[in-house]
Amino acid sequence: MKALILIWKSLRPRQWTKNLFIFAAVLFSQNIFNFPFLLKTIFPFFIFCFFSGCVYIINDLTDLEQDRHHPVKSQRPLASGKLKISYAIAALIILLPFLLGISYCLSHSFFWIVLIYFLLQLAYSFYLKDIVILDVFAIACGFVLRVVAGALVIDVEISSWLIICTILLALFLSLGKRRYELVALGEEASNHRNVLKKYSPYLLDQMISIVTAATVVAYCLYTVSEETIGKFGTRNLIFTVPFVLYGIFRYLYLIHQKNSGGSPENILVTDKPLMVGIFLWITVAGIILYG
Repeated sequence: MKALILIWKSLRPRQWTKNLFIFAAVLFSQNIFNFPFLLKTIFPFFIFCFFSGCVYIINDLTDLEQDRHHPVKSQRPLASGKLKISYAIAALIILLPFLLGISYCLSHSFFWIVLIYFLLQLAYSFYLKDIVILDVFAIACGFVLRVVAGALVIDVEISSWLIICTILLALFLSLGKRRYELVALGEEASNHRNVLKKYSPYLLDQMISIVTAATVVAYCLYTVSEETIGKFGTRNLIFTVPFVLYGIFRYLYLIHQKNSGGSPENILVTDKPLMVGIFLWITVAGIILYG
């Protein structure tokens, strides 16, 4: 029983919030209250949750020695030695074929997206995480695949704007995380993540500035594009822009003034001002799209 609890912790359920991106398609296709569509999305959401959990275990296995010297990661079940490596491998042998099988039964197209996602994560774990710039692009692609999967399971056309905004937002969060790691770990940064020796705070700040501006511009253009207005029959999505701006500015404040950003998924559920901003954005967008 103790081993199962440790395996569950290794799956990192607290970080599963990033899989909520799979609901983007059902939300922006105005089907969030369509129960059959919502049900079709919920099941794939949990598949992605457990798949990403398996990837976390793989990452913990590949980074075992580095994590043992990390101030926070050393407390993880594998790094601390509480969970045996053989148990973690056994969990992967059981979970991965099971999840792939369910994905195939659910939808062939969904299965291929899941498989591509898994292969991308493997490439990241064993190679891409050490390649400067490509490391954050690999993470961003993972978010895009979640959005695409959400569109495929309900058979709706994916918006190009949604893809662009997802890529930019994911890059923003990933670069913020890299900056936090570099600053927080100081001279020891490269010992914990090899790619960090190829970055500098100045370079990351420049990249974050570019991605931040691009994210805001892309979302603003999305709200006023003829495609969006024609699809939703309203020009009022422009009124959600202030909430997006606040959310981005608040996150930048947390990165630069509070030295946060190491765990975006935790910030999104612990920082009350940011949570209020997200709630208001969802509320206003919901009223505009469904009102």
